[in-house]
Formats: sequence, C-alpha cells, structure tokens
Amino acid sequence: MSDANAGAHPPDATVARLDGVSRCFRSRAESVVAVEDLSLDLRRGELVALVGPSGSGKTTALNLLLGWERPDAGRVERSYDPRGGWAVQAVVPQDLGLLGELTVRENVTIASRLCGAAARPVDELLAAVGLSALADRLPRELSVGEQQRCAVARAVSCTPTLLAADEPTAHQDERHADMVMDVLAGVAAAGGAVLVLTHDTRLMDAVDRVVTILDGRLVAPVSPR
Repeated sequence: MSDANAGAHPPDATVARLDGVSRCFRSRAESVVAVEDLSLDLRRGELVALVGPSGSGKTTALNLLLGWERPDAGRVERSYDPRGGWAVQAVVPQDLGLLGELTVRENVTIASRLCGAAARPVDELLAAVGLSALADRLPRELSVGEQQRCAVARAVSCTPTLLAADEPTAHQDERHADMVMDVLAGVAAAGGAVLVLTHDTRLMDAVDRVVTILDGRLVAPVSPR
C-alpha cells in the first residue's frame, strides 16, 4: 500500500492490515503463542473495538499494528510511514505517558510541536475532554481520569491517520466516557482509522465494528453497528 492523504482515498480504504500474523514469546521454560494466524483490517473513517479478556492477545495485536513488535509469520501492511510521527500514528497507552514537568496544555501541544503538523486548537481539544479549567495544572495535580483525558486530547491533536487507544475509558464515568468516545469518533469522521482496545461494554454502541479475540485468534465475525 502506498502513502497518501485521507482525501485521496475512498472512506473504506485500508490504513493498516494484519495478514495472517503470528507472534510467539519464548523462554527457556516455555513457549507462549500470543497471536496465531490473525487477520484484521483497519479502514479510513472507521472506529473499531477490539475486545477480549486479559491475555487474549489484544496488546500484542496492537504492538504489531504499530510496528513495535515484528511478527514471526504473516505480514503487517500500512498505508503510511509510521516514522512520520503523531500526525500519522498516535497512541493512547494505558500508562498514559504524560510529561510530568509540563502542564496539561503543554502536554496536549507537544505532539504537534514534535511532528511539525497542523494541529487542532488546544482550547477546543481541552473543552472537548472537559479539561479547560485544568489547562495550567501539572499531571500530578490531576486525577487518573483527568490524566487519561489529557492523553486522549494529545493523541488526537494532529488528527492522525491511525489512532490506537488502549482502554481509553477505564478511568471515566459515563459522562466522560461519552466525551472520550466523541473525540475518538471525530478522528474517524475526519478520515482516520481508530482502534480501541477495551473491556468497557458501554462503548459497543459507539463503534462501527466489534472484533473479539480469544487465545490469540479472532473468535467472532466483525459486527457492524
């Protein structure tokens, strides 16, 4: 697949694809298959939930999609160069990764400064995740839920081609979970592909597809909204 901008693709163009990938972790004592013969397409304009219990292979699948791990078998394809930074590939990790010496506002704007891309207005983003009044606070002065919403605002600031979010509503009440999902859906509406790893059943009506993984394999067909 060749690099191109969102406007040059039909809405269902594939952004990233796992094609029959397998990944095994080996130690002296044992060999553990994390994912096996796994295939998954992520397309422009689509918000996809990848669900499954802990240890099912969700995180490994995410790492393979992002290029953080290499498959032992199969192929990973992307329509973009992941070295392009936050403008093409952005992540909301479970550990959030906020910079402790920067304020909320500075954490949100750091992605656009690093990648040199046009970004959404920071005040608009902070309002969208309910952090306007906390813009000048440091991460340690926030609750975990507020920190998580800051990480979400940072990830969407450059409207990336691929956005991956690992349990982005884990620390949110229903009102703030809705805000988070609205912001993620906005990336899809702008032509990006969004993958959400989640256990949160509240989100199922907010996504376009639900894909279930168990023991490293997809066990349910894609479920359209």
